[in-house]
Amino acid sequence: MPRVFKAIDIEKEEKEIKRDYLDRHMPHIICDDEVRKGEKFKVKVRMGEEYVHPDDPDHFISVIQLWNRETLLAETRYTAGAYGNKPSHFEVDFYIVAPAVNMNLSAMAVCTKHGLWQSEEKQVRVV
Repeated sequence: MPRVFKAIDIEKEEKEIKRDYLDRHMPHIICDDEVRKGEKFKVKVRMGEEYVHPDDPDHFISVIQLWNRETLLAETRYTAGAYGNKPSHFEVDFYIVAPAVNMNLSAMAVCTKHGLWQSEEKQVRVV
């Protein structure tokens, strides 16, 4: 099993030193906090907030996944050059239908050079 990186795994002092490294690899979930059962809603997963990630032949984001607890909801794959070989905030919009129960969303992303990264969890209330 690959090592999974999370922001909480790194000491506070190291976070400041490695802020750009962490930021460019950390997936972030952007969606409403509350959605309606049975209705489609948008979930954006974006890599980084401040710092962009490389899009080089040997260093790029190859996979972004959206999970609800242990269930894979959606996945997208990239090849090198998908963002024009320019550093960018890799991002994808997933459209999913809200189930009957509250969701606990997380995102996973694979950097071809630095491995698997997991977002913080995002609680979504279903009404």
